[in-house]
Amino acid sequence: MSVLASARRHGRESVAWYGGLGLLAVRAARNLRLPPSYLVIVAREIDVIGVRSLVVAMTAALFTGMVLALQTAVNMARFGAENYVGPVVALSILRELGPVLTAILVGGKVASGITAELGSMKVTEQIDALRAIGVNYVKKLIVPRILAALVVFPLVTIMADAAGLVGGMLIAVFDRDIDSYLYWNTISYWVVMKDFLTGIAKSVVFGVLITLIGCYNGLETTGGTEGLGRSTTDTVVQVAMAVIVSDFFLTKLFLLLFW
Repeated sequence: MSVLASARRHGRESVAWYGGLGLLAVRAARNLRLPPSYLVIVAREIDVIGVRSLVVAMTAALFTGMVLALQTAVNMARFGAENYVGPVVALSILRELGPVLTAILVGGKVASGITAELGSMKVTEQIDALRAIGVNYVKKLIVPRILAALVVFPLVTIMADAAGLVGGMLIAVFDRDIDSYLYWNTISYWVVMKDFLTGIAKSVVFGVLITLIGCYNGLETTGGTEGLGRSTTDTVVQVAMAVIVSDFFLTKLFLLLFW
């Protein structure tokens, strides 16, 4: 009975969490057009989310492209198809690895920071103070972060894609003696625009999910500093799971629509 009661409790908590996240998304959408615009806050969040995360995203993408090219070249050499390393690396990075790795690495960092900031405001009753003086805290604290994520995640993903392709080229040229012109030529022949756009579309969805999870966990923080640490840890795990699970459904959707 204790196991059943625990399962019921976790089930209720999960339903409440998903419901609260959905309600927060609806409230944020309703506040998008309301004044004021808070463009200064949006610009600051773009700097925090994007500029300070470029090194992490591009380094991970560079070495991911290198490892992918190395593994692909070794195995394709068995079949005499080593010249097609470029398209395999490009399709893998543009469709999946670029947006997913960027979302997990950058998203975990960004979302945990958002949770820590908003959780501290919640614990110290700063959000209650904003509500008391009539400030729309959803418009001021959440909407700018979502708008910044809509700008930042696609741009960071594009730069990570480029770094991954360059990493693949480095291995193909200097380790496997593949001509650089052949590498880029096969990519341009086999990779089409929709391969690139599906990855960018995924990054947009990931950015919204990551920001909403970070904001919701921050706003729901209770229990003082101990609860704040727990919320921050939960955010990192939930962001990674949200990206992986949503990636499957987005991939299935895009395959049904475009292929």
